Amino acid sequence: MKLFCSIVVLVCALAVPSFAAPAGGDQLRDDMNFAKSKVYPALVNIQVVGQSFSGGRSRKFPAAGSGVIVSPAGHVLTNFHVAGDTTRIVCTLPNRETIEAEVIAHDPLTDLSVLKLKLELRKTSNEGIPFATLGDSDALAVGDYVLAMGNPLTLSSSMTLGIVSNTKRVFTSFTGSEMDEMDLGEGQTTGLFTRWIQHDALILPGNSGGPLVNLRGEVVGINELGGSGVGFAIPSTLAAHVLNQALTYGEVRRGWFGLTCLPVNRLGLDEGALVSWVIDNGPAHKAGIGAGDIVLAVDGEPVHVLVFEEVPLFYKRMADFEAGAKVEVLYKRGAEERRTLLEVGAMEKYLDEEEELRNWGVTVRGITSQMALARKYPDRSGVLVTGVRPGRPAGDAKPPVQSGDVILAVDGRSVTGRAEFAAAVEATDKEKIVLRLRRNEEDIITVLHVEDKDDDYAGGELPKAWIGVRTQVITADVAGALGLEKTKGFRLTQVYAGTEAHKAGLRAGDLVTALNGRRLKASRLQDSEMLKRQVENLTVGTEAKLTVIRDGDEQEITLLLEESPAAATEAKTAKQEFLEFTVREIAFMDRIKYKWDDGTKGLVVGDVTSGGWAQLAGLRGRDLLLSVQDEAVDDVEAFETVLAEVCAQKPRYVKLFVRRGYKTVFLFAEPDWTTYEEKKK
Repeated sequence: MKLFCSIVVLVCALAVPSFAAPAGGDQLRDDMNFAKSKVYPALVNIQVVGQSFSGGRSRKFPAAGSGVIVSPAGHVLTNFHVAGDTTRIVCTLPNRETIEAEVIAHDPLTDLSVLKLKLELRKTSNEGIPFATLGDSDALAVGDYVLAMGNPLTLSSSMTLGIVSNTKRVFTSFTGSEMDEMDLGEGQTTGLFTRWIQHDALILPGNSGGPLVNLRGEVVGINELGGSGVGFAIPSTLAAHVLNQALTYGEVRRGWFGLTCLPVNRLGLDEGALVSWVIDNGPAHKAGIGAGDIVLAVDGEPVHVLVFEEVPLFYKRMADFEAGAKVEVLYKRGAEERRTLLEVGAMEKYLDEEEELRNWGVTVRGITSQMALARKYPDRSGVLVTGVRPGRPAGDAKPPVQSGDVILAVDGRSVTGRAEFAAAVEATDKEKIVLRLRRNEEDIITVLHVEDKDDDYAGGELPKAWIGVRTQVITADVAGALGLEKTKGFRLTQVYAGTEAHKAGLRAGDLVTALNGRRLKASRLQDSEMLKRQVENLTVGTEAKLTVIRDGDEQEITLLLEESPAAATEAKTAKQEFLEFTVREIAFMDRIKYKWDDGTKGLVVGDVTSGGWAQLAGLRGRDLLLSVQDEAVDDVEAFETVLAEVCAQKPRYVKLFVRRGYKTVFLFAEPDWTTYEEKKK
């Protein structure tokens, strides 16, 4: 089920503890103002640089959401789908103060993230930071007023009013036969432990992660999803548990029984939980529990899962046990009650980290136990290839590496996980690397050729003679229109400024009928290259005589033949691998096309990789790059020197000055230099 707002979406709603609604409008306004004073100053607009992986490479993108400060130390609660998979997080308070944040813990299973503001970087680091108080979401009642605070559409902070319409919302399949968890992408889901607070306070894209507030000024939920006039928030009691785990361990730890369950009401029972699936070799399986059993008690406490709203509570109850604990489980099989001692396992995350191996042209991800189970792998050894970049060694290998392959060995070194893979890659210093892959049921060997390739232009044709003009064929219709029937040759449509043709006095509108006394018999559109080909057969630096008709008079004009200007494809180029863009020196036709005079200096921007730091800064193909960090880049050598200094200094912002059309503009790239050394590999 996909009700999620996008990563730039914040779904905000407020819920109040159960008490009578205010009697009058003035009282309601007073209560709203009170609640606002308690929470609104702690609201944050979260701007992130997200990172995704596709096509064998990492891509960056800007995104935004909301959050709320919940401690005097600057801890922030927000959604995982806002702050997860990011390389930079910046929070802006309603007073416009901007503070960078770091991740303390992510918890996809509840779609929550705990951040911490870098208060030491504040100009006024000795001043306190506003923070809100977490309230008791269990005290909410249907009909209670709530306020949704957040940053809709990535704009400034806002607040809306609504009421709670359901305090225990869960989602099931259309047939009502199973729980329907929310999809976070790539097989990762959320909602296993959540009974959402449903409300009707207006929420818009950008509100995700913002606080749901009651009229007592307490945060009773973290908005997560919504649409069509309805919003859903994660209860504050669940958020408080995640916050406590994050602050205690730097992660969220949960126990794992290795089973799923359903309500027992359709069995005509009023106690217990129906076991619907037991994972092979998981804790429940080892304890002898099987599908169809009815769990009656856990650790001496009765189990009552009569309806789907009680399923998340039972899952959380199992997850609250510490890994390694021995728990007595009372269950029923048929008419027989049984007791067993179950050793609680550790609940693992579904997805491991993903990373890019640039010089191979692949992205890989570690394999978790849950991934191995879902994909029916024999074990969790190796790393999963998640993408292959065309034209790079992995894609050019014979046979080529494919997305979905599992790399089992590198040059004979076994890969048992992501750490071992990194060590094996680090140990390779050869141009040919042997990989052992598992592809479905196949065991494949392939060889990667990883020698460096020179992407610069490596040669071209010998220079040819050239006249700096553009022409059109004098067809019969054109000749008739000019009153010069039977005239053949070429009409000059443009004479390039500064060329020998321009210096010799050629003009647009001249009719060229002969070259060096030889008549030009062009009269058809397919003859358009005749003059060009005949000129190319002459020698650069020699003179040529053109017979020209101008204003009805025939005359001869002598000019010096020039070397044909280099094409854009022949210009010297350079590539900035980390910022991910290319430049080339200005070609002759660039000056003609863009009306740049000879005094115009700079480099023409070529490819700007989608999702790279340069693209994220706003750099575009065909921009004219004038300077970097206020240093002029008139040629490729200057560009490479300046960028080498930039990469050595690693400034927070890389200032790019470009000409775009008739304007100039400053762009600021803000790369994550922590990944620079890895990118060089």
